[in-house]
Amino acid sequence: MNLFSEYQIKIFKVLKSLEKKKLIKIPSNLKGINIELPPKNQKADISCNAAMILAKVNGLQPNELATMLKKHLLDNFKEFKQIDIANPGFLNIFFHYSFWNEYLKKIIKLDKKYGLIKCYKKKYNIEFVSANPTGPLHVGHSRGAVLGDVLSNLLKFNGHKVTKEYYVNDYGGQIKNFLMSVYYRILEIKEKKPFPQNQDLYPGDYIVDIAKKIINKNTIKDYSNLDKIYKKLLKESLNFSIKLIMDNLNQLGIKHDNFVYESNLIKDKEVSKVIKKLEKKNFIYKGKLNAPKGEKTQDWVERNQLLFKSSLFGDDTDRPLQKADGTWTYFAGDLAYHANKISRKYDILINVLGADHAGYIKRIEAATKAISNEKVSLECKVSQLVKLYKNNQPFKMSKRKGDYITVEDLIKEVGKDSTRFIMLNRSNDVELDFDFKKVTEKSKDNPVFYVQYAYARINSIFRLLKIDLNKKIKIEKDYSFNEHEIEILKKISEWPKCVETSLNKLEPHRIPFYLYQLVTLFHSYWNLGKENKEYRFILEKGNYSNSRLALLQSLSIVIKNGMSILGVSTPRIM
Repeated sequence: MNLFSEYQIKIFKVLKSLEKKKLIKIPSNLKGINIELPPKNQKADISCNAAMILAKVNGLQPNELATMLKKHLLDNFKEFKQIDIANPGFLNIFFHYSFWNEYLKKIIKLDKKYGLIKCYKKKYNIEFVSANPTGPLHVGHSRGAVLGDVLSNLLKFNGHKVTKEYYVNDYGGQIKNFLMSVYYRILEIKEKKPFPQNQDLYPGDYIVDIAKKIINKNTIKDYSNLDKIYKKLLKESLNFSIKLIMDNLNQLGIKHDNFVYESNLIKDKEVSKVIKKLEKKNFIYKGKLNAPKGEKTQDWVERNQLLFKSSLFGDDTDRPLQKADGTWTYFAGDLAYHANKISRKYDILINVLGADHAGYIKRIEAATKAISNEKVSLECKVSQLVKLYKNNQPFKMSKRKGDYITVEDLIKEVGKDSTRFIMLNRSNDVELDFDFKKVTEKSKDNPVFYVQYAYARINSIFRLLKIDLNKKIKIEKDYSFNEHEIEILKKISEWPKCVETSLNKLEPHRIPFYLYQLVTLFHSYWNLGKENKEYRFILEKGNYSNSRLALLQSLSIVIKNGMSILGVSTPRIM
């Protein structure tokens, strides 16, 4: 129920009827006719730019055409109370109060479905977090984790099928270093052997915790020969590390549907299989690459190697698939992983990447095009860095788990709700300043508190009146909304548009921004009632207006739906 797109379609039908009557001309390639909210200094309910778009082709000034269109629109839409013309030719439309009463009825009837976009349902795979399984998640991971989870919620809200996936890079040198770190901690605990001073090893206390858990589990009896226990120790170490990561995600309110292990792809020879398929398509060849930009030419050793023709699909250069020692590159593993995803028949793949992976996008997009014959779409969203502040100073928390600030530390400091809301408070492609003071104070400067407090205030009114907030309210037909209520109604009507834009652009940060704007209007109206009885929701002797309660009910529906997509709670009492 998108008010703006609905009237865009309706008004366009009127324009087509005028064209049939030869009253106006409409170009065949018509674009740009929009229905929007007018600027804040203009009090209309919606605004249409049709006169400005069509003026030139009709040989008229926009204001002249607007005057003619105004008459026909008023004749066709009985719900239009008046239309003002604003320079240079905007049609500013006002609805009758009865329209808003009917609109409220529709919102209340739709309830949890208000804002849902009617569209062709698709099958999505969203891969996010995918941090190396060598330790707990840090603050940088949390932003991408929340982005991926909320994207999933947004897609599910609109009826799409979504698989939330974690790709476990449990193969290669970093995993060997992780295993050795656990092994040396075990020897330190059991045999008092000093932990080696090796910069490749992981120093965090969580390694000690994993070592103790493996010792206590007692499935490995003898640690004297690492070669004999290597596979078993690796399995145990990874299991405890993944459990740690899953606990961190659970603290953020995130649960993945599927975990795909790189080691299984290697074991099942999926890398070799996808490379053979690409060879048959003539996308693989043996050749030499020039030194990468920024690399010293004299240090670069040219060698004949296996290459993927990613430059055919928009990448800057072709990409190597094997290292000098013959093992597969990280990119080769990703080829296999994306081939695996494509084989599972998803319509759209979404990868949420960390800031350090921005340069990796072109090659993996190229790989997806080559593997799927350009039939599967891949969208990559880069989650930029998070900077922590407290009292306007860079903030350092406990680093017990290593040389970084963990998700566990963050949640203990500010809570899940604040973390999720603030991580989406800016677009994912720009850096985010996370101010601990602001997100823990109870004021307008804390957006998550301000939205939750609005919901709690609405609940308090219904509690006082002993009315169920979820019960359908009979709305008075003749109620005239005041200008403040109209502003709230107009903002509520924007919710489906906010959802649609967020969905189409895969930009869920628009939702917390919208919710904050919406509740700011509500809190301002609430404060007016402190000085003027006319604006109070509960009048003298406990009297109230049903239409005003319906307005509050529809407001609560939008807050609830929005916060549900964000994965943030809506407490009834604060």
